[in-house]
Amino acid sequence: MQKTITIQPITRIEGHAKVTINLNAEGNVDDAKFHITLLRGFEEFCRGRPVEEMPRITTSICGVCPVSHHLASAKAGDAVLGVDIPPAARKLRELLNAFAYVEEHLLHFYFLAAPDFIMGPGAPVGERNIFGIIKKMPDVATKVAMARLHANKAVEIIGGRSIHPVAATPGGFSKPLSSTEREKLKEWGRELLDIAQFSIKNAKENIFPKYIDLVKTLGVIRTGFMGTVDKEGALDLYDGKIRLMSAGGDIKEFPVTDYDKHIKEHVEPWSYLKFPYAPELGPYSLDPDNPGGMYRTNTLARINVCDKIRTPLANAELNEFRKTFGRPAQQTLLYNWARLIELLYNAEHLNQLLDDPEITSTDTRKAVTVRAARGIGSVEAPRGTLIHDYTTDEKGLIKEVNLIVGTTHNNGPINMSVKQAAKSLIKNGHYDETILNEIEVAIRAYDPCLACATHTLDGRVQVQVDIRDHRGVLLDSFRN
Repeated sequence: MQKTITIQPITRIEGHAKVTINLNAEGNVDDAKFHITLLRGFEEFCRGRPVEEMPRITTSICGVCPVSHHLASAKAGDAVLGVDIPPAARKLRELLNAFAYVEEHLLHFYFLAAPDFIMGPGAPVGERNIFGIIKKMPDVATKVAMARLHANKAVEIIGGRSIHPVAATPGGFSKPLSSTEREKLKEWGRELLDIAQFSIKNAKENIFPKYIDLVKTLGVIRTGFMGTVDKEGALDLYDGKIRLMSAGGDIKEFPVTDYDKHIKEHVEPWSYLKFPYAPELGPYSLDPDNPGGMYRTNTLARINVCDKIRTPLANAELNEFRKTFGRPAQQTLLYNWARLIELLYNAEHLNQLLDDPEITSTDTRKAVTVRAARGIGSVEAPRGTLIHDYTTDEKGLIKEVNLIVGTTHNNGPINMSVKQAAKSLIKNGHYDETILNEIEVAIRAYDPCLACATHTLDGRVQVQVDIRDHRGVLLDSFRN
């Protein structure tokens, strides 16, 4: 007898999703899908807005990665208005980005992913959470909480607000950094570097070795990778060339302005997320045994595509990682390891920027004049390459918007990892809570941010409300 297993909600991710797993008559997996159950429509209601307002509008797409949207939008505005921003403005944007990265990577590693590895994927669900981390590692949890608090306060000082910053604007940065503010940020910068160094050392010695067998098997798929590098091929989270790597390691580079020549967006009827793919990597296919066009973004992808990292401690970790797992590394759970390398890089980089005398320059903004144009901006968000593409009319009002969000790139690969995990774990109808959680573990490795990734709006049913009585009997149903 055929059967469908539903995992809902998927926990410890940003946004709402479910997994459906279809079993055949023998109790083995026929198919598995990762469904997104929420919808955002920013591409629609941004139309008609002045382009200079976009960095303040799009930052509200999500409360988890607002800095990334803020910066990508400001860069798209720079391009639309044809302005090169002052060097100090670029450094302030990078400084804002680095503090935000530290806060977000600490959040994901310790409070979203680590419960599966510190308590174990089979631990009772009541313990496999942030409270379990606090109970088992109270001193570390306290240090991480304080580090995140200070990183958030740094974002507020630099960006004007702690969650939805306002300082980046087309033409530059509206808020210079004072010397007094810089001294405070330096104090927190040293604290964040300490916690970053501790985190990767502790994980390598006490956490990663315990689940290395799981790394080799769970959610492992074979795809290409995409990320941003500078002119010398080094990891760059703010600006540079897009580097597309095949599963075999072949590399192609292109400017972000050519993204639509290399990336196509596919729509499936069962998901609100689009499915980007690269035709150069083959015809579109989500089959884990015969994938086509699939590439991954986010931490593991960036670690794979870059030739080096410009900060010494993170570069040493990259070399050790690559010596152990090769290049490109395909194991999905290595996203967690790569995340700690990026945590260390950002902690080092923000301290470098704070030591730069130009960071307190008051020359941070250029005058702009509205015009009809198309502008594309991108940054590497913690969850992948984030692209904002705007077209304006002669009054500088938005005519068209296209957003490709970091998690959207990974939609196809997440589905492939879910299917691979389900097929490898569920046999002859046997499954339990640990198995279902391990399928979630494969999803969490990608650190998906679903709130800002949902975009399709094609007239299909978007919302359905079912009214049931106390016995669960359906009384009425409403659809939009």
